Amino acid sequence: MNESQGGARPYDPIRVLLVDDHPVVRAGLGLLLSAAPDLDVIGEAETGAEALTLAQTLDPDVVLCDLRLGDGVDGVGVAAALSGRDAPAVLILTTYDHDRDIVRAVEAGAAGYLLKDAAPQVIIDAIRATAAGETVLSADQTERVVATMRTSPSRALSEREVDVLIKAGAGLSNREIAKALLVSEATVKTHLAHINDKLGTTSRTAAFAAARDLGLLSREP
Repeated sequence: MNESQGGARPYDPIRVLLVDDHPVVRAGLGLLLSAAPDLDVIGEAETGAEALTLAQTLDPDVVLCDLRLGDGVDGVGVAAALSGRDAPAVLILTTYDHDRDIVRAVEAGAAGYLLKDAAPQVIIDAIRATAAGETVLSADQTERVVATMRTSPSRALSEREVDVLIKAGAGLSNREIAKALLVSEATVKTHLAHINDKLGTTSRTAAFAAARDLGLLSREP
């Protein structure tokens, strides 16, 4: 961890939580990041569950997280649990370069996806970028994510699901949607749950954005 010397820092360092189930990897990353004066490793976690607990208590800016963490919560689960306003950015660092893994991470809210063979400076710059609110995906990864999401048949929405999602995207409540479509509020909730399952999202806002980006809202006004 970086230590403050000679009084107060001239800047606020980026607070980083390391998450990896291999102690040697955590040690190597800690050593790498300690060389960057604007990065401060404030904690380490071996499991996803431990990462979520430390994220609450330590308040990191960035969670640098492995994808596979053994049994329990994986890196995608960590990203999903920490997604939302004022949550730390989750940057996945892994050896797995599979399209589906990248898509899962992006859908869960990860701010970036890097391979462990990336150059040290690339990792450092990625942490800085995610802390600044940027998304870290290479051009190749972005193309693969879009292609995978567009060609996944399970993402097709029914006509009624499109109706529900368009109205949800317009800001209508479940009750208002139910009234407009002449269905029960429970039916609207069921449609929204199915939509989130199909798109791999966790909220109506995320579902609307994902469906729009995928061109699934052909009747959107």
